Amino acid sequence: MISYQTTSAVLGLLVAISILLLVRSDHLHSRHAVWWLVVAAASLVFGFFPRVIDWLGEALGVAYPPVLALVGGIAVLLVKAVLQDLENTRQERQIRRLAQRLAIYEADEAPPESK
Repeated sequence: MISYQTTSAVLGLLVAISILLLVRSDHLHSRHAVWWLVVAAASLVFGFFPRVIDWLGEALGVAYPPVLALVGGIAVLLVKAVLQDLENTRQERQIRRLAQRLAIYEADEAPPESK
C-alpha cells in the first residue's frame, strides 16, 4: 500500500517538473509559475516531512493539525484567485483604452466623406 507521504512527495515532484517544463516552453509566465512552484515545494516538504504539519498545528494551537494543510491550501488558492482577477481587470482596462485610442486614431486618419 502506498502511503500518503509518498503520494504527496510524488505529486509535488510531478507538479514541479510540469511547471518547469511549461515555463521552459514559454507556455507559462515565470511570474505565475512561482505560485505553483511554492505549491509543489510545500507538497514535497509535507510529503517528506509529515511531522511539519503536526508541529505547525501545535504551534498555532490547531486541535486537528491535518486541517491546517487544507485551510492553508484553500487560503493560497483564494489569494491566487484574487490576484488573477486583479490581473484580468488590469488587462481589460488596458484593452479598452487601446480600443479607444485606436478608434480616435482611425477617426483622425479617415478621409472626410463626400456627400
